[in-house]
Amino acid sequence: MLPANIDYWSRGMSGALDLSTRTLEGLVTLSQASGRSSRPKHFSVEAPFSRRRFLKGMGAIGGASMLASSPLQAVMESKPGPLILPPNHVIRANFNENPYGVSRVALRAIQNTFDQAGHYSSGPRQRVMEVMTNLHDLPPENVILGSGSGELLKAAGLMVAMTKGSVVCADPTYHDLVRFAESNGAEIIKVPVADNLGIDLEAMKKAMRKDTKIVYIVNPNNPIPSILAKKELEDFVKEVSKKCMVFVDEAYYEYVEDPSYGSMIDLVRAGQKNLIVTRTASKIHGMAGLRVGFGFGHVDLLKKLSQIQTGQMNVLGLAGAAASYKDTEFQNFTRRKTRESKLIMEEMIKDLGLRTTKSHANFVFFETGRAVEEINGKLKEKGIISGRPFPPYLKWSRVSLQKPEEMRYFAQTYKQLFG
Repeated sequence: MLPANIDYWSRGMSGALDLSTRTLEGLVTLSQASGRSSRPKHFSVEAPFSRRRFLKGMGAIGGASMLASSPLQAVMESKPGPLILPPNHVIRANFNENPYGVSRVALRAIQNTFDQAGHYSSGPRQRVMEVMTNLHDLPPENVILGSGSGELLKAAGLMVAMTKGSVVCADPTYHDLVRFAESNGAEIIKVPVADNLGIDLEAMKKAMRKDTKIVYIVNPNNPIPSILAKKELEDFVKEVSKKCMVFVDEAYYEYVEDPSYGSMIDLVRAGQKNLIVTRTASKIHGMAGLRVGFGFGHVDLLKKLSQIQTGQMNVLGLAGAAASYKDTEFQNFTRRKTRESKLIMEEMIKDLGLRTTKSHANFVFFETGRAVEEINGKLKEKGIISGRPFPPYLKWSRVSLQKPEEMRYFAQTYKQLFG
């Protein structure tokens, strides 16, 4: 039987009803605190919502409000809207995960693969390769699988270190390739982002040296969710790839809605050499714990990369990925909910007059005006885990977009603490 948290077709309505239930629960709790009535029937946040439960709850609240009108009236008059109560779980606004997890279709495929857990992954590998080659109109030799895209990033970083070369990257940006290369002896040349917080391609070209082996670009970037336009990046890749490899990390590709944006996989399809593009099933597909990633590039380059791979694919993750990439309904649902959560955070940032940049991913990045460690410490006390510090932006916060009802609680809490 499938768990209830993956029924994403009804989630928009159930989220609103869950929120109403928690609000009613809070009012009942207030009436209990007044000591002026016997304990009324209590709503459970975990219980499934039904009309009968709702009517019973409304009756309980009505009785409680008559018996404890003063404290209820005080709360209602002091707030412009209903008080949003904390969920009964920690809000994970720090890892850029999909809060809805694996899709129902993918989960069914995983369950149907349990009996293959004792086998090696050749069969599921073949099936997911067929999905990816068909999806991107590429032959199998232009596609490589990884234990998450992180394995491919680290393998590329190791390639640089083995040749005693340097890596040019934006600062700040995602760390896997950069850290692994540096820890194995490569030099990292960090290029600060531009004043508008976008990646500065001209500055990156100027920072290149004769020993530069990789120029690493994350598009959309992370922790700053900015993008590079397709034409601008294509021109850059064609020029720079004559001198060294260009590695484009497209982990958040599926979230971008800007028409100027586009994937560099098109260049791979056109035969571009010295280019690797990576994708992951960890973000919009909700499979961060199952570790499935993909690389796209020229056959000669992928052969070199595969020689230093060390990870192994698991049959459950591969089966889930093959199903999830065909489940466009879940992907559209996730984008819709992410958009809703993003609007909540954008409104909070605007209300507080904070500096930010337009988000093209499933997280936002904004200036807090104070050390992010302080911000995170106070949020943690309220049941929220937020993004770690990202030097040199130590007074900026990266917040992963969770469910809309969770982001409403985040916005209310942040305003109460720091507004």
